Amino acid sequence: MFSQNGYSTMLVGSASDRPAKPEALLDPRLLARLERVDIRSNKMFPGKLQGERRSKKRGQSVEFDDYRNYVPGDDLRFIDWNVYARLDRLFIKLFLEEEDLALHLIIDASASMHAGSPSKALAAARIALALGYIGLVNNNRVTLSVFGAPGAQRIARLPDMRGRRHTRRLTEFIINSIWQDDTGTLAPSGPSGARASFDAALNTIARLRVGKGVMVLLSDMLIPDGYEQGLRSLSAASGSSARGSGGGKGGYDLHCLQILTPEEIDPARLLERGLSGDVRLTDIETAHAAEITLAPDLVRAYRARFESFTSTLNEFCTARGMSHLLVRTDQSIESIVLDSLRRTGIVA
Repeated sequence: MFSQNGYSTMLVGSASDRPAKPEALLDPRLLARLERVDIRSNKMFPGKLQGERRSKKRGQSVEFDDYRNYVPGDDLRFIDWNVYARLDRLFIKLFLEEEDLALHLIIDASASMHAGSPSKALAAARIALALGYIGLVNNNRVTLSVFGAPGAQRIARLPDMRGRRHTRRLTEFIINSIWQDDTGTLAPSGPSGARASFDAALNTIARLRVGKGVMVLLSDMLIPDGYEQGLRSLSAASGSSARGSGGGKGGYDLHCLQILTPEEIDPARLLERGLSGDVRLTDIETAHAAEITLAPDLVRAYRARFESFTSTLNEFCTARGMSHLLVRTDQSIESIVLDSLRRTGIVA
């Protein structure tokens, strides 16, 4: 159901679909395939620690790159004495410097994300774990922030991690942060609370960003009072531009993954399942109710508003150097990560 300034979920929240155990979040066979994938950035980013990403800068790794003439003051350890013996000239060996890339994942776990079966929250958890796992096995720095979860009063943040040994820690953090209140009851947050949760959370995350790299927001973007302020905070802090250079002070490539259920994309599915006539809808974010007549004419109007909303969001993101990708909860995680995210340029 649309609100005055945006689009708000029309589905009733489902009971909690929290995974029974960490291993249930992703299939081990998919994890094996993800080991052959890497996080992609538009340019090489300098990191705090030595990593596995080849830099355009010259450094002191073990991988030889080129020579240059010796000048007084150069470190004598890097003179190639074999070349000197043949040419009677001094050359300095140059090596590729290795850098690490920071991957910051942001999950919106607000009430509307718990709608659908399977829920959007579950899809976000699986995508985040897949991307986080890719980052960990490639020795990148992985950070995770979760905001808006029912019962949560603040942002849950998992600091930088490196290495596959942190996979279980990442998995458990995702599950425990998204499903903090596992009662299956999703209380509306109210209009002012919904705005504060989204805008304030993204503003805080933007200010606390660490390093440079890739930042991925996973949300349905169904914010009653609009998503603009929150996305502006991320864009301004990242130093993004319309060209998506990833430069500036923050130096993050930004990606917005909008996760929606098939029924939110096309409510004609509800008609196909026999749901029609007069119905009462309650917005899970604001608790506002509306009585409508679910009929083909209303579905057509809904589709038009939905397309306008997603088109405007896409243009808003593009103008600020962010990519926007619409993800359906009925897509397989394998298809999302290995196909859709590859085409978007998040993984390679």
